[in-house]
Amino acid sequence: MAEPSLFYEDFAVGDTVEMGRRLVDRDEVIAFARAYDPQPFHVDEQAARESFFGGLIASGWHTCAMVMRMMCDSYLLDAASLGSPGVDQVRWLKPVRPGDEIRAVRTVTGRRVSRTRPEVGIVDSRWEVFNQHGELVMSMVGTGMFRVRNPGAAS
Repeated sequence: MAEPSLFYEDFAVGDTVEMGRRLVDRDEVIAFARAYDPQPFHVDEQAARESFFGGLIASGWHTCAMVMRMMCDSYLLDAASLGSPGVDQVRWLKPVRPGDEIRAVRTVTGRRVSRTRPEVGIVDSRWEVFNQHGELVMSMVGTGMFRVRNPGAAS
């Protein structure tokens, strides 16, 4: 396994990074929902047309999963990631529909070195997801843990 290129020290408060784009596929929307969130407006086009949403929409959890993949591809797989203690907030603000192209942006909102484990850096982030019209469709706030390149020297 190659040495990671991103460590705690490489995340600065205020940094904003585009994490990529993804076309929302109808068959993936239905397959994900059948497996994990089989509400009618996610799996049945006729029922979805008659629903509050007026058509098929992706599960919010599917949107989270697509964004997780963008996170991995854009930075996590190249980082000294130690996982995450959790996501503090997820908001689904507008429906994500088959055929939409979503894009995700990460902004670092805070950082600190663990008081008890100086080799662990904690990075707070906000992730925002927009559709092809520039509308904010989802936001998340959470924390990641990253290995400190030079424990004792990081702040």
